[in-house]
Amino acid sequence: MVTQEQRKRQLAREKFLRQQQRRTAARRKARVRNSVIASVLGVIVIGSVALYTTGVMKDDDKSNASADVTPSASATSKAPDPCAKPAAGKIKTATWKKEPAVTIDKSAKYTMKLATTCGDIDIALKTSAAPHTVNSFSFLAGKGFFDHTKCHRLVTSGIYVLQCGDPTGTGSGGPGYTIPDENLKDTSLKGGTYPAGTVAMANTYDASTGKGRNTGGSQFFLVYQDSQLPADYTPFGTISASGMKVLKKIAAAGAQAADPTTGNTAPNATIVINKATVTKS
Repeated sequence: MVTQEQRKRQLAREKFLRQQQRRTAARRKARVRNSVIASVLGVIVIGSVALYTTGVMKDDDKSNASADVTPSASATSKAPDPCAKPAAGKIKTATWKKEPAVTIDKSAKYTMKLATTCGDIDIALKTSAAPHTVNSFSFLAGKGFFDHTKCHRLVTSGIYVLQCGDPTGTGSGGPGYTIPDENLKDTSLKGGTYPAGTVAMANTYDASTGKGRNTGGSQFFLVYQDSQLPADYTPFGTISASGMKVLKKIAAAGAQAADPTTGNTAPNATIVINKATVTKS
């Protein structure tokens, strides 16, 4: 289970990553801008060339504004809710003291289906690479643990993820047990990037102290756009093409301002998992 203090440290780490990315982007833009200015000064006597160069600068600024401002603006967006009303039902409150015994067939293929208020999200699970994680999700889905739970957090700047799997909706809930980190050397995690379509586990690992390994519970995140993250979070699934359309629809609706208590930026979309199922195929 994730404590409030651990949650604060996690948010601080993500804030630091976002700040580093913004500084890097700012330095890169400054270099490009200075290079263009120097070029313009070098050919200032050729009016047509100078005007052409100025035009290119404006186009670059517009495209960069679209890439940089849109995610931040979505944090206060009041876009229409693209999702339906949640199905009737109550959230389960059961927890367990120990990780369930691994009973899945590690050589078989498993898929997880999240039937949500915004549409179905199908996920191909990495069974052989992350057997403890897949087994835990199979167990929890079978107990109805995820049914009627909200996805409580949408991050729209720095990293681009939708976080789900907490029955309390606060970011501090879990199943009562933890599972080990797995598959951290997955070939998809190149250059410190979790690519769009990845499903990975949330945890409380703190790189500055080296503490918090093997603290996964039930919370997971779905990546809707390539995100710069260290390989500290178990990647255990890949979202289908149709599922990505649903995920991007949720992301496009933006997120709310950060909750002063939890720090979560809840999605504007009413994204509730009506039912989660894990199936052997």
